[in-house]
Amino acid sequence: MADRVTVIGWDGSPLTAVATAALSAATLVAGAAHHLALPEVPAAAERIRLGSIDLAARRIAGHRGSAVVLADGDPGFFGVVRNLRAPEHGLEVEVVPAVSAVATAFARAGMPWEDAQIVVAHPRTLRRAVNVCRAHHKVAVLTSPGAGPAELALLLDGVHRTFVICEELGTAREQVTVLTSDKAADHVWRDPNVVIVIGGGPEQQTVGAWISGRHPHGVRGWALPSDAYPDRATAPEGESPGLRAAQLARLGPRTGDLVWDVGSGSGALSVEAARFGAAVLAVDSDPDACARTAAAARAFGVQLQVVQGRAPHVLERLPEPDVVRIGGGGVPVVTAVADRRPERIVTHASTRDEAEALGAALTENGYTVGCALLQSVELDTSAWSERERSVVFLLSAVRSDLAP
Repeated sequence: MADRVTVIGWDGSPLTAVATAALSAATLVAGAAHHLALPEVPAAAERIRLGSIDLAARRIAGHRGSAVVLADGDPGFFGVVRNLRAPEHGLEVEVVPAVSAVATAFARAGMPWEDAQIVVAHPRTLRRAVNVCRAHHKVAVLTSPGAGPAELALLLDGVHRTFVICEELGTAREQVTVLTSDKAADHVWRDPNVVIVIGGGPEQQTVGAWISGRHPHGVRGWALPSDAYPDRATAPEGESPGLRAAQLARLGPRTGDLVWDVGSGSGALSVEAARFGAAVLAVDSDPDACARTAAAARAFGVQLQVVQGRAPHVLERLPEPDVVRIGGGGVPVVTAVADRRPERIVTHASTRDEAEALGAALTENGYTVGCALLQSVELDTSAWSERERSVVFLLSAVRSDLAP
């Protein structure tokens, strides 16, 4: 019985001596059709067309002889190695890597990529991959059938990005195309492909960088004081840092999420949700509020999309949210948001009657609701006298099918 499998990465270049030796001794070879067609695959070897990795792993575990799995690029990077190493298969895995498709794509584009976000897009995860493209300047998307460049472009409707589309890397049919995202949906693209999505702001400066991905930079902390944001003089009443901290804690925005900030006001919560890595749609009917939100985003170097319009009607044309903060609008807006079924909703009220009405609307629409009365008092520490007081009802709602 096979208890060992050699996984060989292939990037279109000639196989190394180690890979060639392992493949020539193989009595079972698993891979995609183009892998099994390689001349180095022994004619007498049993061949398995890779579909389900788990099914292939079971066949490998039951095989008497030497097994090899062929995979594109670096098989340890979003590849088959993780599945093959699952304890239930009992396989010892040896890896002979090649250059990953992501590294090759950035090389073809002549771009550095230590500051890039890297996501895998399947039909079930496509929306989250698109949210990362909304929120970050440089994203590499490893696509799949049904979740390729055209689908990415369609879901990015209204968000301008540049696509570098790398088709069939490492083969004689390799092609690299650069075009704007609004044009990508008009083409049919060959699999496999990698899409580098660029835009939305200046490239991060990574001189002296020490970590890959999203580089920590800028102001430390969150729920920043009011004077950290531009033009706070016209911020909505009740928008205190304490309330913002509680709202963010209950929403938990993260990379891959789409946050709606309905009634964005000063833009402080929108900016801080974006600083956590989420994609943000900041919605407000006041053009001055929209301008403040855009200015705050520029000041903190984050990507977000500002939508001017009056809720609830403007919400009808927005993409599906994961979590929503409602800054005002009463029961009609709460009901319209709940109809879109986000995982979590937070809002606030200045009176108990208003809080009860909002809570009832959320409960009736299938949410488990909590409410807390928050009081914060800002003190002048030179005289230890009261400077500002805020009292507000905070409502937080979790979709009932997700509530503990």
